[in-house]
Amino acid sequence: MRLLRTRAAPVAACLGTGLLLGLLGPFAGKSNDPLCVAISTVFSGGWPWACYAFAVGCLRRSKIESALLASLGLIVGVVAYYLFKDASPVVPEGVTSSAVPAGMDPGASGGGVSSHILVWGTAAVVFGAPLGILGNLARVPGIGGLAFRLLIPLVAFIETSERLSAEADGQARAVVTTWHVVRFAAGAAALVLVGHTVRRWWHGRGARASSQGGMNTRLH
Repeated sequence: MRLLRTRAAPVAACLGTGLLLGLLGPFAGKSNDPLCVAISTVFSGGWPWACYAFAVGCLRRSKIESALLASLGLIVGVVAYYLFKDASPVVPEGVTSSAVPAGMDPGASGGGVSSHILVWGTAAVVFGAPLGILGNLARVPGIGGLAFRLLIPLVAFIETSERLSAEADGQARAVVTTWHVVRFAAGAAALVLVGHTVRRWWHGRGARASSQGGMNTRLH
């Protein structure tokens, strides 16, 4: 029974976090408050989903568990995301409910939702498993795992840079500001990771040199 609880707890946490990941973006998108717009902008992008799968891998010791749980959590998030958007679509500001096009009213479902779930659910498996494994490899200490740890900051930086160059025109100020903040934070995180790893490597190198020197002194 204890083993079952030990195994069930991470699975439940993974699914719960995946559910929250899928709901947070569209739920926040229902408000025009700048903070909600920022949250919706972040969680409707691709990098937080990649970060989730990567984090799952970082927290699991087994590469198989990392791959399976990352994919499973992303699938839950995808299903939650599209079902919520279908059940409670965002009505553009200033448009009355009677003017909402047929098929966009709350509760309207159809092949569009199913096809989106199928496409992005497949993507969750295709990309989720490798990201989970890469997250697991990021557990390797020192310089050996640095390249893996830099993956998510790199993805976030590239994605937001591309959005700023291709989609910034016509976007609300809160959206553009959010992209700028995410890009800056991603660059800062990468620098911190590199600096921390290099510092630990340098200190470890100094400690090994001191230990080797003390051993040679004793031998003489």
